[in-house]
Amino acid sequence: MISTELARALRDSGLVWNPLKGDAFRIDQFELDDETYVLSDLTIETQHFSTGTVLGFNGTTEWALDSVALEDALWLPREDQLRMLLGDTFRSLTFENGFRVDVGFGDTTQSFLEEVASDAYARALLALLDSLEV
Repeated sequence: MISTELARALRDSGLVWNPLKGDAFRIDQFELDDETYVLSDLTIETQHFSTGTVLGFNGTTEWALDSVALEDALWLPREDQLRMLLGDTFRSLTFENGFRVDVGFGDTTQSFLEEVASDAYARALLALLDSLEV
């Protein structure tokens, strides 16, 4: 699973989360970095209101938590979601003393090496997002 640090960096770089069933997240506001939640149809679901989107906790007793605003949740994208977000820039994933993701930006190829494949994808996506800001 992607690290909290990288998830925050992706969010801060402008990555927008449109919550879907199966997405993992943490409640960032309450400093609960060790608690991970997953959206599902039964326990935690996305609820859209005119005032904004919330993640509703249905029938849970977690601190008597009914819902959390989307902006207070930190999305933890999965490896497949990160790879999809890289789109045509993605070149390869290999293992060499860690997971290496190669991406192509224009005529150059950049490599990102991490212990966890999802973190390597996240570093590559951060570089892509940063390149789009120019």
